[in-house]
This record gives sequence, C-alpha cells and structure tokens, in this order.
Amino acid sequence: MLDLKSIRDDPAAIDRALKRRGQGTLAAELLRLDGDHRAAIARLQALQQRRNEASEAIGRAKAKGEDAGAMMAEVASLKTAMAEATEAEGKAAEAVMSLLARVPNPPAEDVPDGMDPAQNVLLREVGKPRVFDFPARQHFELGEALGLMDFDAAAALSGARFVVLKGALARLERALAAFMLDLHTAEFGYQEVIPPFLVRDEAMFGTGQLPKFAQDLFATTSGHWLIPTAEVPLTNLVGGKILDFDALPLRFTAYTPCFRSEAGAAGKDTRGLIRQHQFGKVELVSIARPEQSEAEHERMTQCAEEVLKRLGLPYRVMVLCAGDMGFAARKTYDIEAWLPGQNAYREISSCSNCGDFQARRMKARYRVAGEKGTRFVHTLNGSALAIGRTMIAILENCQREDGGIAIPPVLHPYMSGMTSIDPIQ
Repeated sequence: MLDLKSIRDDPAAIDRALKRRGQGTLAAELLRLDGDHRAAIARLQALQQRRNEASEAIGRAKAKGEDAGAMMAEVASLKTAMAEATEAEGKAAEAVMSLLARVPNPPAEDVPDGMDPAQNVLLREVGKPRVFDFPARQHFELGEALGLMDFDAAAALSGARFVVLKGALARLERALAAFMLDLHTAEFGYQEVIPPFLVRDEAMFGTGQLPKFAQDLFATTSGHWLIPTAEVPLTNLVGGKILDFDALPLRFTAYTPCFRSEAGAAGKDTRGLIRQHQFGKVELVSIARPEQSEAEHERMTQCAEEVLKRLGLPYRVMVLCAGDMGFAARKTYDIEAWLPGQNAYREISSCSNCGDFQARRMKARYRVAGEKGTRFVHTLNGSALAIGRTMIAILENCQREDGGIAIPPVLHPYMSGMTSIDPIQ
C-alpha cells in the first residue's frame, strides 16, 4: 500500500509511476476522496467540540439554577448529527482505503520501461543448452511413457490441471523439496518454517492478493483461503509487529503446496505441469531494513540460482519491465530454465523486492535505538524453486533417447542412490 502523505506531497509522481505500469492516473481521484475524508473528520471534530462546549454550559446553568432546556435539546440534536457524521467519516475513509488497496507498487527507478515480457531485459545466461542427437520430448510425453505421470487419473479425481505422480517421479518431487530446504537452511541461513496452508482475509490482504486477485484464489466455506504461495503466511509472520533493529534481516523458507485457480490462464499450457491448480514450491522470504533490501534482493536471487547450478540446468535471469511485474513488487528478477522439449526458456522462479508496500498493509515495522517512532520494514520473496517446473526442467534436460531420465548427481542421496529413472521394459 502506498503512503498517502507522499501522494499529497507529490501527486504527479504516483501518476508517472503508474503510467510506467500501464495504469491510468489516479492522483486526482485519490486526492478528491482524501479531501472528502478530511472534511468529514473536520465536521465530526467540530460537532464533538460543540457538544463538549454545550455539555459544560449545561453544567454551569444547572449549578446556577438556570433553565438549560434549550442547550439540552441542542446536545440531543448534536448526538444525532454526530452519529451521522461518524458514519460519513467511516464511509469516506473506506473509499480512500478501497482505492489505495487496489493501487500497485510503483516500480523502482532502475526497472526498465515496457508493458509485456518482450520488453524484459536479459541480465545473464548461465550454462549452455544441451544439443540432442535425437528429437527432444516434452516432460508430459516422458512422464506418461514412464507410467509415472497420470493426468487422466487426476482428472477423474479433481478435474483439469491436476496430476498424479507415482513411483520415482513422486520420489523425485520429495527429493527436490528436501534438497532445496537443506541448501537454503544449511548454507544460506534461512529458517525453515511449516506454516498453515489456510489463512484469513487479513493475511491475503497483507501481501496484496486481496482484494484485487480474489478470482485467482481458492476460498473455503469457513472464511479461509488456500494459500497461492508460502509467501503469504511467511511474510505475515511479522504482521502487526515491531521488530528490533539488530534482528534484521529475518530469512524464512518453507515447502508447501500452493493452490491457484489460474482464472486468467484459459487455453495456456493446458498439457503438463506448467500451470496446475495445485503444486509444490519452496519459498524464500526476507524481512529487511530499507538500506538492506537491494542487497538482500541480489542475495535471494543468487540463492535461487544456486539450486539450478547444482542441478546442472541451464537458465537465464531476466529483469522484468515495469508493466510485467506483479502487483506488490517494485523490482523483480525472473529466473527462466531452458526446456529443450519446448525449445524455450520458461519461468522457474520469480524473486521480488516489495519495498515497504506489503509492510504498510501488514503494519510491520522496526524500531531504531534512540528514535521515538518506528519505520516500516521492507519485504522480499522468491521461489527457490517451484518443484513442478524444476521437475519439468530435469525431465527435459536429462532425458535419454530411450525415454529414461538421468537423475542429477546432487539428488542421488535423496533418491536412495537411484541414478536414473528407466523406461518400462
């Protein structure tokens, strides 16, 4: 959420920032609503002051034995007017907050301009795509031929965009999650967390999923939401808290299922694991002081990259343009793995610096020694990595001509020494 005071001070700045995101101007409308709210506050305060003055006058009149009937009638009418003014002030405040809640995070100054993925900027490429001497197959062709990836069984159970993994592929998913968690906790200092997979409205609002993206989420009948990413519960661990200066940065990681309706993905990636309603993901979240967040963003991205390096998978890192970033991000790096079956790079991780945008929504702050007030923290999040898409990259990059899969050596200890997934004889 944006700082309303900064918009009052420089309304043109927010319009310029939103234009970079492909959004229309809103400063004038926001200032109008803010003006209505401030006027409602002023009216309510004036009524309260007059009521206090009249009440004191009634007390003095009664003490002197004078008639206070007219003033008592005025206080009664003021009570009604104050109730109406209180309601009006509440509605005016809600109008301001409703608009603010739907405004995306302005892009950082160094984010490239552009409206779509074609205008994202290549930062680096790591590893060279393998040259096959046979036609490379897509992951779902390999998985189905192995008899270990069953979309029909999943459809009978749950409908489209679900999968049943069996045998070695089920084991591979578990191995990937364990490998990533071990790497991030033992080498990179993230604290492992097992959070709830169901959260309340406030948690979804805090990280920016609500109210704008309700259609992309799964809601329960109990007033909870299934998490679309562990970013939601991990970031909200600091919601409403005042943290110690020296405790920052905080770093959390979790492996969780993620649930997304994919409401805007009709017709996209309908086959395979690219876009599923349910998928596993290892998430990284950092809570940092403002002066730490840029370095923390680079560090987080490198942690995610290290997973791919150790798996031996080629990838590239892209800086997203302003119009292609997520709602809460001020700067995002996408890591894209090479998928030979598609002959294309596809996103496997997105690492974002959200600045104080989520912190303002969550009221997450820190205290500096010697200062009376508090400051908002900066929040960052990144996939490290999405398990299903990592499995896709392994299947397609490590495939053999006979349809078998060579398991990356770093995963052998997590697969009980299994070095390959061999085709059915």
